[in-house]
Amino acid sequence: MSEHEVLLVLTNLPDRATAERVADTLVTAGVAACVNIMAECTSVYHWQGKLEHTAEVPLLIKTSRAAYPQLESLLRKQHPYELPEIIALPVSAGLPEYLNWVVREISA
Repeated sequence: MSEHEVLLVLTNLPDRATAERVADTLVTAGVAACVNIMAECTSVYHWQGKLEHTAEVPLLIKTSRAAYPQLESLLRKQHPYELPEIIALPVSAGLPEYLNWVVREISA
């Protein structure tokens, strides 16, 4: 595992305006090279003993392992949910030039 390993971080936000604000914050802070704001979806889950159906806006966040702790901290501060979904997945393969760009953007 390298600090230059690229991670794909997933989270969901309650609306597009919040998603855009969080995406801007992460990219401006230099902890994300790129954030994709996806189309609204419906999430189905149990919360506090109740079945929920909630409209959410997913984010796909590209970062590095080295930047992840700071990204997570910023995301937790910006996130309106009591228990936000924050999942980081290692990128095992990809276009080398793109992966290098991600690392360069975060290191800048």
